[in-house]
Amino acid sequence: MPQALQAAVLGVVQGVTEFLPVSSTAHLLIAGRLIGFDDPVFTVMIQLGSIFALVWLYREKILGVVRGLPSDRSAQRFALMLVVAVLPALAAGAALGGFVTRVLYRTLVVNAVTFIAGGIVILIVERYKPNVTVRDVDSTPVGKAFGVGVCQALAIVPGVSRSGATIIGGLALGLDRAVATEFSFFLAMPTLTAAFANSVWKARHDFGSPQITNIAIGFVMAFVSSAIVIGPFLNYVRRSGFQAFAWYRIVAGAALLVAIYSGWGR
Repeated sequence: MPQALQAAVLGVVQGVTEFLPVSSTAHLLIAGRLIGFDDPVFTVMIQLGSIFALVWLYREKILGVVRGLPSDRSAQRFALMLVVAVLPALAAGAALGGFVTRVLYRTLVVNAVTFIAGGIVILIVERYKPNVTVRDVDSTPVGKAFGVGVCQALAIVPGVSRSGATIIGGLALGLDRAVATEFSFFLAMPTLTAAFANSVWKARHDFGSPQITNIAIGFVMAFVSSAIVIGPFLNYVRRSGFQAFAWYRIVAGAALLVAIYSGWGR
């Protein structure tokens, strides 16, 4: 398969899975193994395509917050909420990012185990979650925002799922399903932008024309597929919750373990 086509396929995988609680990173790593594409920098950098899709879909909200920062208390509070929530992930990335990229990204068993564990956690939280106390993303208390940010920091481990950790963390803290999902969307913007900037800085001397072309293709495909998926996903979780994603994770994790111990991926 030509590399340009591989990049396009992985861009679609990224765009479809980024905001679902199923771990886009794990899906990219597994898909990359299947089609023979191995570039951890590509995996991180095409996430920006998904973020651009999110920014486009929520552009009115974002512009309203930016314009209101000098004088609007609600805009200032919203920005503070995101800053507080993103700090744990930044700290985890600074402390553990190198180890995760060198070791965990290349260990498929980690993905399989976290797939299964994450699915079980989703089922437990959906079954025993506390009463809803937050029904509007703008009203999320700063303390709860920080708690969601701590959950997001766990997603540095491949397979945990950034969106899954933040959404389920939000449910456990009393956020409504739709609110937890939207909060996860907004929190993705600074988090994944920081991850992108870090990857660009580290690889700034190593980029070649073929890699830049692949990243551009993956970026565009991630943008388009994310823009298509975000709305239907939000509507689905409002109606049906996250159990289907939990069972998908458990089945996919079990299948991956069977494949690994049958000799695949070694």
